[in-house]
Order: sequence, then structure tokens, then C-alpha cells
Amino acid sequence: MNLFLSTRNKENVVYSKEAIIQGLAKDGGLYMPTELIDIKIDLNKCLDLNYQQLATYILSNIFDDFTKEEIRECVFAAYTNSFKTDNITPVTKIGKDFLLELYHGPTSAFKDVALTILPHLLNIAYKSYGKNKKIYILTATSGDTGKATLEAFKDVKNTYVTVFYPKDKVSEIQEKQMNTTKGNNVDVVSVVGNFDDCQRLVKTIYEDNQIHEIYKNVQLSSANSINVGRLIPQVVYYFKAYSDLVNNGFIKLKDKVNFIVPTGNFGDILAGYIAKLIGCPINKLVCASNKNNVLVDFINTGIYDINRKFYTTISPSMDILISSNLERLLFVLSDFNDQKIKQYMNDLKTKGRYKIDKEMLNKLQQSFVGIYVSENECKKAMHQAFFQDKRLIDPHTAIGYHSSNKYRDNYKNIILATASPFKFPTSVLSSITDTIVEDEVSAMEKLAQISKEEIPTNLKGLDKLEILHNKTIKINEGRDYVIERIKELND
Repeated sequence: MNLFLSTRNKENVVYSKEAIIQGLAKDGGLYMPTELIDIKIDLNKCLDLNYQQLATYILSNIFDDFTKEEIRECVFAAYTNSFKTDNITPVTKIGKDFLLELYHGPTSAFKDVALTILPHLLNIAYKSYGKNKKIYILTATSGDTGKATLEAFKDVKNTYVTVFYPKDKVSEIQEKQMNTTKGNNVDVVSVVGNFDDCQRLVKTIYEDNQIHEIYKNVQLSSANSINVGRLIPQVVYYFKAYSDLVNNGFIKLKDKVNFIVPTGNFGDILAGYIAKLIGCPINKLVCASNKNNVLVDFINTGIYDINRKFYTTISPSMDILISSNLERLLFVLSDFNDQKIKQYMNDLKTKGRYKIDKEMLNKLQQSFVGIYVSENECKKAMHQAFFQDKRLIDPHTAIGYHSSNKYRDNYKNIILATASPFKFPTSVLSSITDTIVEDEVSAMEKLAQISKEEIPTNLKGLDKLEILHNKTIKINEGRDYVIERIKELND
């Protein structure tokens, strides 16, 4: 069976079910499967499978302590009648390139693809161990993960959720989506700070041994991509996109392709790297970054340095300086050297920077390219996509679209379209019309009129829904807030 090791302590070894339950290793590391190179996905087989069948095939190869029947049960529960299209993640043309549309789920963002299946994986994993603790899921969000988590876990028995998001640093639509979520087990809290602060708070709670020792009736877990159960399901749509291009005659089997990935926390693009390791013919993974371009600098220099200004941009889900999933990539590139990773992460914590060695940098650059996109370039990209290519795209996808236009080689480019443009209507509207509409609901309606596209059902009437969550805390109040909720659940 595949072993999942903590990036900071190779002695901490579990199988996938335990890794999914824990979310984050207690030593602060992230669980990573270490036998990926032994997994060989049959591309010929992929061509004949629909999304559910392909997901069952790939996930049962990686999460192999689940039975195939258990994986199939999770897959069909997640992807039956929950997406706007039966194809789940369709691929369409945009100019010379292709869009991998990841926004047809319950909350109109790519996070839905993984978060619709995570509760089912978690439930089966938990039952397998015969545990009876209450599960408390702590999640930090830069906008989209929050609503997708709330939607996936609301009213799930014996499971409770708190979502932390940075106050005034998500879109109005994203905030309304979260704060109007019904469910007797969900909790939404805005934090004075940025996403990195929210993420740091969640990780600090996980690493607090005192909490684990005192409150033994509560199992902490995560719905962020730090949880391998959130990360691995994203691998599927890389294979599905590749298969679609082959089946539609755009490429031949075994031809390589490039994936252009708007990147913040490095989870989506890491899923692409895992897909490459297990057999998807990927040439380059293009890391497309906004003004917070710490990842682009890292890919170009091997130096990860967060001692820089943090920017609030029109692509807020990418406004991140500490990209958690990069730790997993470093673990692989270092040949699973946990001590080296532990040192890098300690340097990041104490000095705000670290530098990888030349050998790791060479390996990194064999698969990854970094491209930085300015705010003005992002706006121009939305304008160009609409008027030249007749496609309405959101600011995050626009980062990928511009990067794709900058990066050309002999292979086809597939751009990950990460969210519906209607989730960021004011930015999209102003980019294609020069019209400023402050109210996002009005901007969404105006955008629908101009584009002749339909507003996603889950976004209609948001302004008429009751605000159910309206809490704000300072970052130093976070631990006490979580402990109070844990006390209630522990009783």
C-alpha cells in the first residue's frame, strides 16, 4: 500500500485514510505519498472513461487502502447531479489555447471538484477506524475554499466547521456566499489580517499538543489543500483534460501539453505535478502569479522570500505569500529529505526566507515555469478574451490567459479556468466596459446583460439571503475562539 509520510518527519508514516482524517501531521508537516513513481496510469484506458470512472480509477491507485468499491461510492456521491455539466470539468477553445473549465460546481469555483468528494472520503475513512470522536474542521480561505467547504460539510453528522477568512480581502460575492450559508454545524469568522494570517492560525492550532491532549473527544481536521484528501482529487482533471484533447483530435496520444495554472497556495499546480509523475504527458506547468509573485521569484532563483509587501489585488484568491503546498514539492525534489524540509520551514518561520540547493532548483525548473502578471495586464487580458476570443473570464483565469499568451513552445496550452466570472463581477465589468459599478450584485446583472451569459444558479439572489454569520476577531484572539468551540464539542 502507498505510504504517506510527513514532510517534516519520515518516521511519521500513515496510510491515506489516516492522513485524510488528520489533515495536517501533528509535527506541522504535510502528508505526501512517497511511492508515486511506482503508479502507472494507463493513458489508453483513460480515453474510454467518463469523469466518474476516471476518478475511481486514479483515486483507487493512490488511496489504495480504500477498497475500489469505497472509492466508487465516494466518487458517485460527489459527482452525481451536483455539477452543472455531467462532464464535470469540460475543455473548450479560447483562441489558440484551451480552457479547462473548473467552475461548474455548487459554488462556481475549482475548489468544488475536490471538496464535494472530501466529506465522503473522510466519512468512510473515519468509519474504517471505528472512531467516535466529533470531527472539527478548521479551514483558512482566501475566498473560494470557504464557501466550497461550508457547502460540502453543512449538516454532515458529527462534523463541525469553522472557516476563517481575511476581513475586507475577499470579494463581496465570496463574502456573501460564506455568510449566508445555512447549516447547524457551520461557523464563519472574518479575521483582521490577510490569508497568510488565517492559514498560520489554523496551522498553529493543529500543532498545539496541549489542545490534542486535553480535548480527546474532538478530532481536528482540515478542508484546505494541506489535507491530502483535498489535494489528490484534483489530479483527476489533468488526465481528463488530456484525454479530451486526444479524443477530439487536437493532439495524439502521448503528445505532451502545457498546463497554465493561476497559483496562490500551490495546491492546484502541485496536483498537476503529481499527474505528471504518474503518467500524464505534461511538458511544463506554468505557475501564473499576480502581484504577490513570491512563487515566480522562487522558480526563477531558488530563493523563497516573504520579506516583501503584501498586495490586495483584483484576483484575491491568489493574494498569498506563504504557499503551503510548496513544502510537498520540496519534499519530492529533495528525495524525501525531511530534515532539509524541516530546516527550510524553520528558516521561513524565523527569517522569512530560505534558499534551495542547485540540484533541487534544476529539478524544479525542469517541470515549472513562473510568469508574473501585473494588475493592468490582468485587466487587459479580460478585455482581450472577451472581445478577441469571445470568452468571459474571471481575474484569476485572466492571469492564466495572459501567461499562456506569453509562454509559447511546440505544445498545446491548457489554461485552468478557476472560477466563474460572475464571482468577481465588478472587476470583470470594469475591464471590458470601463464601467464602474460598486455593488457586486448589480454588476453581476449588468455583466449578464452584456455577455448574454447566464448567472450561475448558486449566485442568483445572494443579496436577498439572510446574513447568518457576522463575526470578526483579531488574529491574537483566534486560539481562544477555537478553544471555546472545541470545549462545546468536547462535552
